[in-house]
Amino acid sequence: MPTIEKHVEISLQRTGKPYLEVHEWMDDPRNKTERHDITRVLEFSRMFEEKYGEAAAREYVQHLADDLNGKFSHLVEDVQKLVDNTLAYFGAKK
Repeated sequence: MPTIEKHVEISLQRTGKPYLEVHEWMDDPRNKTERHDITRVLEFSRMFEEKYGEAAAREYVQHLADDLNGKFSHLVEDVQKLVDNTLAYFGAKK
């Protein structure tokens, strides 16, 4: 998963704003698991919208999406390596 600094960088590229308060809130070590609970997306996005506006609520959801991508991208790479190794074992070329 991206660091807070990386999330801020991605937000800046995507929106022109860092949304540091969103990313720090999300990744607070004491509450990180609770705050990444997708069953609470509506509750937390409303909270961000009320406090910082609709764009901040979207960045909250995007933070979750970026974390999911980070969690699973290495799995895709690992599976691809296994497939490549298996194909090479059987003499197939990519």
